[in-house]
Amino acid sequence: MHDEVTLGELIRRLEDVRQDCKEDTRELRAVIETRVSMERYQLEQLARDDTMRRILERVTSIEDARLQEARQRREDEQRLADRRAADRRLILSALIAPIIMLFLTLYLSARGAGS
Repeated sequence: MHDEVTLGELIRRLEDVRQDCKEDTRELRAVIETRVSMERYQLEQLARDDTMRRILERVTSIEDARLQEARQRREDEQRLADRRAADRRLILSALIAPIIMLFLTLYLSARGAGS
């Protein structure tokens, strides 16, 4: 008789199974609710890709601007160096040439006066 289950014991076991099923269902529902739908995942992925693309475009434009500034700075420095060289040549021709002409004139005058 010990192997036979009474009606009360059977109901209690069924209630335990029912309660376990309810808990499992609640846990499963909580897991399912935390999952993201494929459509939402794809939309989020597209938004992330778009944001990344815009960031890369901004970085590229900033790098291009910096390269352009550096190139412009080098060109300006080269122009300035060329202008300085031209100014030196002008100073040489404007100051040194008349002095040389003066010495040459004095030399020729002194030589001519001595003859």
